[in-house]
Amino acid sequence: MSLAAPLLRRQIYSLVEESFRAADEQLHDLFLTQPDSGVAMSASETSTPMNVNENEEQGLLDAINDRYGGVIVEVTQPMDSALFASVLSASMAQWRQQGKRGVWIKLPIQHVNLVEAAVKEGFWYHHAEPNYMMLVHWLPQGAHTLPANASHRVGIGAFVMNKNREVLVVQENIGRLRGTGVWKFPTGVVNEGEDLCAAAVREVKEETAVSYIYIYSYLSLIDFIFNIYRQSHKVFFEKSDIFFLCLLEPLSFEIQKQESEIEAAKWMPIEEYAAQPFVQKYELLKCSVDICLAKKDGNYSGFSPVLTSSAFSNEKSYMYFNIHDLNKQ
Repeated sequence: MSLAAPLLRRQIYSLVEESFRAADEQLHDLFLTQPDSGVAMSASETSTPMNVNENEEQGLLDAINDRYGGVIVEVTQPMDSALFASVLSASMAQWRQQGKRGVWIKLPIQHVNLVEAAVKEGFWYHHAEPNYMMLVHWLPQGAHTLPANASHRVGIGAFVMNKNREVLVVQENIGRLRGTGVWKFPTGVVNEGEDLCAAAVREVKEETAVSYIYIYSYLSLIDFIFNIYRQSHKVFFEKSDIFFLCLLEPLSFEIQKQESEIEAAKWMPIEEYAAQPFVQKYELLKCSVDICLAKKDGNYSGFSPVLTSSAFSNEKSYMYFNIHDLNKQ
C-alpha cells in the first residue's frame, strides 16, 4: 500500500465532513433528542434559555432560542386550550417584536387538545413521532427557509451466498409479493439510530435465524460490502426510498423462518433464483445478481463501512467508501 493512501483517506474524511456540516447542524438542532430526557434539543449546548420566571409573570410561553434566530417551545404541563390560545397569541406578538424567525412547538401526545389553537394561530405540521407532534410557524414576511421534514426512508437487503453458490431466499406472507411464489432476498427497513451494516445482519437473523454472519475483513477493518444503491420516489406515503443491497457470508446454515412475516425460506442455487420470471422481468433485479456475483468472484469492489470521528457527535460513525481501490494507491 502506498504511503499516500492514509493521507488521501484523511483528506476524503475532511472534505465529506466540511461539505455536510452546515446542513447537518440545523437538522441536528431540530430533530435529535437526548436519550434520557426526550427534549427536542440540549439547551446547554445548542440554545439560549429565556428567563422562565419572567415569562410566567408576563403570561408568555417558556421557550429557548435556537441558533437560527427562532425559538423552540416544549409544552410539558396540561393547559386549557382557550388559555393556551391566549398565551400563544401574546407570545407570538413578543417574538415578532423581537425579530424572531421560526417558531417550533413540540406537543407531547397527551397535549393533543392544543393542536387546534396552534393551527388557528397559523402553525402547520412539520413532523410527528409516536409520542409527540412538532408544529412550526414562520414569522417574517415572505417564503420560509425552515428545513423540511425527513424526505427518505432507508431500506436494506442482504445477498447471502454459501460455498455451494446457493443464495438465502424467502417468500413473504405479507406485502405485495404474498402468494406470488416469488423467492426474494431478505429485506427490511433500517431502524432509527441503526447502522446500515447492523440492519442487514438483523434482518437476516429475524427472517431466517441465520444468526452469525461473517463480515469480510481487510487490513483489520470491517469490510461490509454494499453492492447496490437504489433511490426511488413517492414510494411510502409520498416519501422517497433509498435501498442498499449488502453482501454477507454465512457461518451458520440452518434456517428457521420468521412465522409472522415469512411463508418459506431456503438456500437456492443462484442460477435458479436468477431464472425466475419476476427477476428476469426487472432490470434492477437482474443487475443486482450480476453485481453480487462479480463481487463474489473478485471482479467488483463495493463500499465498506469505516468508523470515523466527526464534528456532529462524540460517538464515532460509519463512512462508506471503496476502501480497496483507495488502499491500492
